[in-house]
Amino acid sequence: MQFFTWVLNLVLIFSLLSNFFFSESASSPKPPICSEQDRASLLTFKAGILKDTTDTLSSWISRDCCDGGWEGVQCDASTGRVNMLQIQSPDARDSGSFMKGTLSPALGNLKFLEVMMISGMKHITGPIPSSFSNLTNLKHLVLEDNSLGGCIPPSLGSLSLLETLSLSGNHLKGQIPPTIGNLKNLVQVNVARNFLSGSIPLGFKSLRNLNYLDLSYNLLSGPIPDFVGEFRNLTNLDLSYNLLTGRIPVSLFSLVNLLDLSMSYNKLTGNIPDQIGNLKSLTSLQLSGNQLTGHFPLSISKLQKLWYLNVSRNGLSDPLPAIPIKGIPSLLSIDLSYNKLSLGSVPDWIRSKQLRDVHLAGCKLKGDLPHFVRPDSLSSIDLSDNYLIDGVSDFFTNMSSLQDVKLSSNQLRFDISKIKLPSGLSSIDLHSNLLIGSLSTFINNMTSSSLEVIDVSNNFISGHIPEFIEGSSLKLLNLGSNNLSGSIPVSISNLIELVRFDISRNHIMGNIPSSIGQLQNLQWLDVSINGITGQIPGSLSQITNLRHASFRANRLCGEIPQTRPFNIFPQAAYAHNLCLCGKPLQPCKGKI
Repeated sequence: MQFFTWVLNLVLIFSLLSNFFFSESASSPKPPICSEQDRASLLTFKAGILKDTTDTLSSWISRDCCDGGWEGVQCDASTGRVNMLQIQSPDARDSGSFMKGTLSPALGNLKFLEVMMISGMKHITGPIPSSFSNLTNLKHLVLEDNSLGGCIPPSLGSLSLLETLSLSGNHLKGQIPPTIGNLKNLVQVNVARNFLSGSIPLGFKSLRNLNYLDLSYNLLSGPIPDFVGEFRNLTNLDLSYNLLTGRIPVSLFSLVNLLDLSMSYNKLTGNIPDQIGNLKSLTSLQLSGNQLTGHFPLSISKLQKLWYLNVSRNGLSDPLPAIPIKGIPSLLSIDLSYNKLSLGSVPDWIRSKQLRDVHLAGCKLKGDLPHFVRPDSLSSIDLSDNYLIDGVSDFFTNMSSLQDVKLSSNQLRFDISKIKLPSGLSSIDLHSNLLIGSLSTFINNMTSSSLEVIDVSNNFISGHIPEFIEGSSLKLLNLGSNNLSGSIPVSISNLIELVRFDISRNHIMGNIPSSIGQLQNLQWLDVSINGITGQIPGSLSQITNLRHASFRANRLCGEIPQTRPFNIFPQAAYAHNLCLCGKPLQPCKGKI
């Protein structure tokens, strides 16, 4: 959406500048007020919007819709006809900013409209009116991030001047109309994040001017057509998260202007063609989550501008080619995880590069943790699901930029209380190793304003759960399946951002502190299989976002809080305690 917004903002700026210079140089009289037909069409659209928290439409009140007072409306200075309608959310992340209603077919009466942008409104529903086919002057149609349903009207294929078509982030279904292939002036097509099905239309073959094509996050099936390789101007191609099958067509690798290529999470088979080295302009290659086999092609080393490479979760096999030292000189991020690779150790060409992200999970790495030549550049490391055993004592030395690290499911054995981690770390996952020691130093030193995730579950960590200081940003704390004892500290209430808390399968005693009810963001709570006593405190009823809770196999007694969601969790969530009662279990004595 940001890409299209940027393009249309440029269009708007140039239009305003041209109007300014025209008005400065001409001595013609003041242009007429807006057409009554255009004004009526806009007001009919406004009437179909039942709620507008953006407050845009509240400005549509004056007699003249071309006087600059109608927000999002622009007119031709010489004719007084509306030529631009641009309504977009000021911040797509602001859930309180939206319009609720439908798109009025009356908008199809704006015969001089060149730009229609109604995006980020979230709750505009209903179909795309077929009357939009009457907008024969339209060059840019952007209806992103609403809740539009139904099919894409085939009649849009009559908009012969259309250059931009973006309908992404809606609830559109059915097939992409072949008539879109009639729009030979199309430069940008984005129908991502819908429920579109069927194959990529053969009619697309005539869209020779395309430079941006995004069909991702749909239900498209069938092969990637060879004619995609004829889109010589294409710079961005995203077909990811569909159901596409067959081989990657070799014709794709004649697209010398291609910058970003993503075909991740489809059902593509066969090899990665050697011709991939022909994509001289390529900066990002994403082929993860397919069924690709064969070897990783050495020709990738020719890609001088490639900075992002992700071929994870395929069936690529050994040997990994020895990339020359000067090969892929711009590479910053690499992900080879979960293929059929048996690397043994991290290849020298990866260790020696100044990389930001190194993801080699499930690559059968063995021995000590690797030593990277430029550790200060690393931001994200994933070496999980391997056979690493040691080397943690100096692994984090000089990793001053590290934010996320995953070393889970290895055979690492060290005292967690003695590890020194980078101060800016936001996520650490060490679950399923052989860790020992106490959490006190580890958590007290690491619960800074940046750390959000700690997962040290399924280890041999002992001692008590430490006290928690104020100012923590922890969102996930998983201490399950260890040898922890003691009680849950009252200071748990200091973790006000906590979303998931898991201390299951330990030796925790004492009561559940009522202060845990202050964790308003908590969605997952698991204290099962411990020795916790007392009642489930009623204060937990204050946690309105809770989606999962388990108190199973403790020594709890008394009435379960009789509010949602506690009284609708399954019985298994409370099983094997001393004397819990109330829904969903048996009623407490003396209560019906």
